[in-house]
Amino acid sequence: MNFDDFKGHIYLVDDDPSICRSLAFTLSSSNYSVQTFESPSAFLRDSLPISPAVILLDMRMPGMSGVELQASLIEKGRETPIIFISGESQSVEIIRAMKGSPIEFLWKPFQIQALIDAIDRGLVLDLQRRDAFIRRDAVRRKFAELSSREREVFGLMLEGHSNKGISEKLDILPDTVKKHRANVLQKMQVLQLADLMTMCKGLDIQSFRL
Repeated sequence: MNFDDFKGHIYLVDDDPSICRSLAFTLSSSNYSVQTFESPSAFLRDSLPISPAVILLDMRMPGMSGVELQASLIEKGRETPIIFISGESQSVEIIRAMKGSPIEFLWKPFQIQALIDAIDRGLVLDLQRRDAFIRRDAVRRKFAELSSREREVFGLMLEGHSNKGISEKLDILPDTVKKHRANVLQKMQVLQLADLMTMCKGLDIQSFRL
């Protein structure tokens, strides 16, 4: 593999050794790293979180099925995008799988290009999720440094309240508001309110307070 052209990681979970060998060879030749697992239990036991990555998952396998693995991963909070592949599946299995929002559902035999297109969509999604997690975690850690009063001021700042408005809502002196406001900006490591609002855009700040 040319690591300069590395595209992402693929967890291939299928109990058919011939399919694993064939897909692993084809995908590795296309600059993906591929790790194969003969069963969902082996995946749960041996896989390490890598990003960007996708899970290429057979629907029907002895023991735990692909849909059951999907449910287990959702329960564990592991959000690696899933692409289902299947030779035969009942409608109820497909419905259950689709509730977990997989990237794609491909019937064997499928076109390699269709698989690669689905993999690339999944890798983009995984990168977006990783970046969102990193951004949220960074904001959460800074927020944790704020005092209780600073958190109140922080919330009102994001709502667009002026110093006077914050002073009235919290029943504190305007000069005290200015001090808290300056502390908030310093601890959140931004220079002005506009930067703070950009940093927190799209985040559920209320969840930080739990």
